[in-house]
Amino acid sequence: MLQCAVILGGGDMRFARLPCWALSGLVLAAGMAHAQDAINQNERIKTAAAAGTAESTQQSAAIERQKLLQDAANLIKSGKSKDAYLLLEPEQSIRAGDPDYDYLLGIAALDSGKPNEAIFALERVLAVRPNHLQARAEIARAYLAVGEKAAAKQEFETVQSQNPPKEVNATIQRFLDAINQGQGGEATMLSGYLEADVGSDSNVNSATGSNQVAIPAFGGAVATLNASGIETRATFANVSGGANVRHALDAEWSIFGGANVNQRLNSKQSVFNTRGLDGNVGFNLTKAEDSYSAALQLQSFDVDNKRYRNGTGMTLQWQHDLSQRSSQASGYFQYTNLKYPGQSVRDANRYVLGVAYASVLGGEYTPAVYFGAYAGTEKEKQSGVPYLGHKLFGMRVGGEMNIYAQAKLFGSLSAESRNYGGDDPLFLVTRKDTQADLKVGVNYEMAKLWTLTPQISYTKNKSNIVINDYKRTIFSVGLRRDFN
Repeated sequence: MLQCAVILGGGDMRFARLPCWALSGLVLAAGMAHAQDAINQNERIKTAAAAGTAESTQQSAAIERQKLLQDAANLIKSGKSKDAYLLLEPEQSIRAGDPDYDYLLGIAALDSGKPNEAIFALERVLAVRPNHLQARAEIARAYLAVGEKAAAKQEFETVQSQNPPKEVNATIQRFLDAINQGQGGEATMLSGYLEADVGSDSNVNSATGSNQVAIPAFGGAVATLNASGIETRATFANVSGGANVRHALDAEWSIFGGANVNQRLNSKQSVFNTRGLDGNVGFNLTKAEDSYSAALQLQSFDVDNKRYRNGTGMTLQWQHDLSQRSSQASGYFQYTNLKYPGQSVRDANRYVLGVAYASVLGGEYTPAVYFGAYAGTEKEKQSGVPYLGHKLFGMRVGGEMNIYAQAKLFGSLSAESRNYGGDDPLFLVTRKDTQADLKVGVNYEMAKLWTLTPQISYTKNKSNIVINDYKRTIFSVGLRRDFN
């Protein structure tokens, strides 16, 4: 109709000659206009209804969000912080950044034994509400829980400077007095663990899969390896335990010590049963973001109830906190005097120098990553056996992340190259090895201080000497009980 109206409006002669046609067109156009008005009115009604529905939905969602916070707050007040954490944590991907939510999540995480997660949540609160004194006091507690006394002291003093209520100030002062005395709540801290594992090992003796090898020193004669030198599969049970103690001398100095024992029993392959013992004692100095430690170490390793190797040595380590303590750089030096009873020709001095970096990224899954690199040498003590000593270089990368409230996925990948110092007397080549290790598992917190860990590891050692070339896969499930 619009097109016809334009044509008709283009000349009086045509309009005059078709008055009825034009009139009917005008009436039809008017009818169409009224119809369009009706349609528009109907659409406005629909839009208003939709807007009302959307507003109602938004109001319902807001009520649900507020109810979640109220329920969590009630749980915390009634001493059920772990239940509050389980209620709040699944919403983190959506609500992280909401200071009211983050504050409750921080308290729930801290009181549930997850101080690192608490720190991230409370840092988000303080990023948008720097004057939130309750959050600042809670993050001070969290810092103290992870051993960051200097950071805890700074936050407690900030809260105290704002003249909090008397009872709050008294509590803060008790914390500060403990920190200033070098106690951080306790002068002496004890911890320990017990763990049991069962699993399957595809190559319990880390041996080659070949049962025959050519010996170049004997003109290429083929030798048949005995059973202990061939890849052997076994199921196993492993038990381990350990204890550590740390005593603060003052705000900066502390001493520590620890010991661990590990026993592995292989089904039908007891000749490869192993036992390990190690202990350490040392001291630690903390200066602001830097920590320095030195420790003496003892270790022993038995195979089939016979001493295979002893080790004595020392470790020097430096750590530096970065990015408000969510990241850390470190460097270390290790020396170990290795002795092989009954095989003194293998005795060696081992030196390793390394660096590492670790960071907790925060966010929904609170991922943590670490990287490391090291180099060193294992120098044989006796002359004339350079093929037993080697230079080494290695790298490691790994991390972990929450996959839900009570479970962490972890994984690591490492590689090490070893170049030996002389020709092997049997194979007439200088040995070169490259070893790669991959591990993946899940730490599932069944209950407080109880952890179930299924994991799988794969090792591939590539060597130019066939008897040292092997691969190995281990699957295990472990149950651990921590004591703090």
